[in-house]
Amino acid sequence: MLDLWFNFCMVANTQSNRTDEVESKEENQPREANSTRANGIKSMRIPKIPDNQQNPLIAELLEIIHLQSEQIQALKDEIAILKGQKPKPKITPSNLGKSPQSGDNGEGDGGKRPGSEKKSKTADLVINETLIVKADNVPAGSRFKGFENFTVQSIVFKSHNILFRLERWETPEGDEILAKVPDKDAVGHFGTPLICYILYQYYQAQVTQPLIFEQLKEIGVDISTGQVNRIITEGKDRFHAEKAEILRVGLKISSCVNVDDTSAPHKGKNGYCTHIGNEFFAWFESTESKSRLNFLKLLRCENTDYVLNDEALNYMVALKLPRAMIELLSSLENKSFSSEAEWNTALQSFSFSDERHIRIATEGALLGSVFEHGINPMLIILSDDAGQFCLLLHALCWIHAERTIKKLVGFNDEQRKALEEIREQIWNYYSDLKAYKESPDDEKKIKLSARFDEIFLAQTCYKTLNQALKRIYNNKAELLLVLDYPNIPLHNNLSEGDIREYVKRRKISGSTRSDLGRKCRDTFASLKKTCRKLAISFWDFLMDRISGKNTIPWLSEVMFQQMAETPNTS
Repeated sequence: MLDLWFNFCMVANTQSNRTDEVESKEENQPREANSTRANGIKSMRIPKIPDNQQNPLIAELLEIIHLQSEQIQALKDEIAILKGQKPKPKITPSNLGKSPQSGDNGEGDGGKRPGSEKKSKTADLVINETLIVKADNVPAGSRFKGFENFTVQSIVFKSHNILFRLERWETPEGDEILAKVPDKDAVGHFGTPLICYILYQYYQAQVTQPLIFEQLKEIGVDISTGQVNRIITEGKDRFHAEKAEILRVGLKISSCVNVDDTSAPHKGKNGYCTHIGNEFFAWFESTESKSRLNFLKLLRCENTDYVLNDEALNYMVALKLPRAMIELLSSLENKSFSSEAEWNTALQSFSFSDERHIRIATEGALLGSVFEHGINPMLIILSDDAGQFCLLLHALCWIHAERTIKKLVGFNDEQRKALEEIREQIWNYYSDLKAYKESPDDEKKIKLSARFDEIFLAQTCYKTLNQALKRIYNNKAELLLVLDYPNIPLHNNLSEGDIREYVKRRKISGSTRSDLGRKCRDTFASLKKTCRKLAISFWDFLMDRISGKNTIPWLSEVMFQQMAETPNTS
């Protein structure tokens, strides 16, 4: 195939050289129809070969040429953008003459936008102050008819400084007793509402530290930039512990979790943030790697041990670790190692030297630790097909799978028609999967499995499309796991939406520069998103935790309660 492609290119190049020679000799002759010259650079147009003259090899080569043309144009557009120029415009088809369909503008019956129905805007407002306003120019003899209520919403935004006069006593023994400021009122020299406001602005409203400092100075708060940074990052052990408990409980009681990762630079180096969650919790952790080893360490929930139990050994067998090594590990009397250093020492004593063998054994021991600490053994991990997440029962996102088809561009009417028909079949099939989730039964399951084969084993006139369908077919077991577990989602949009919160923070504030700052960013992103999923006000949560009242239960307890009350949940 490569030889044929090389010969094809050589023929084209030879033809190009011959054309150049002719043009150099006959400058006054008209240029050939299939070539143009701009700024001294020659551009060759793809020859039009009739369908009846195309054999399978020529058809496939033309597809490759068209695909490379698209990639070249994308690179040209990128170069133009980098130079401050405009890329090639994308002209969409005109909608003139098309009949509008109901719902195109997001409007329901009657032309009204959903959710725009009239409702009382002040029915649930708490009235903090009532003022009586007298009418002007009331003529003599007028009769008073009572009051008409008019509600105005406002906010008090100003500094509020408190002077605590602390009693000092001296005991008969000469010891000194000094009264303490109540914890609910202040932490150090800053009040609880001020601390919560800074945390809320930074972690919830995505306001940067310099802007927070500027706000506070303008309303009269005497604070330094260093103090703002300390309030944001220091003394948050209680929050870190609650975040860790969210993942531990979530992995134990959930039947399915969505996972994803994104770039998270740290100290000027590349890094990654991993998201694990479902409709009841969200958990983020930033590390230097996004390997499977790293993902397994995260699933251990801050434990550091390595365990050689049945799950660990089965994993090693599945990944074809040499039998002699498996027998050696299974014969050990001590099958638990408390730290990474102890595990590495053990591997060295076993004379494990091959990097692949060390990696598989380590992944297995980490997986054994994950099971040892109470993960749901039937947990389903739903991802976008990133290799590091392929563990336990693994399901794939249909949206990401279909993107391989969506990216294709047909280069003639026949290919475009085939592409359109396949995409329509896929989305019709997707709709039927959603219907199956609502009312699953064995007959539907058999039919859906057979239809999957018909769609993704189809042979069309478009070679590249056939290859894309084949790749999707190879993931049949993971895409159709929903037939056995109808409660799992069909897509990974939940994780994509959750991790977008982290992406916004990265774009606003850039990379993290300290380990403590990175840890706090992960912790408060986890707590904020989890509060939102559990219908808990993040402001109330911060005030409750900073003041020490603790009237709001731990988020892991609320998760457990809501999962128990919701049937067929993750």
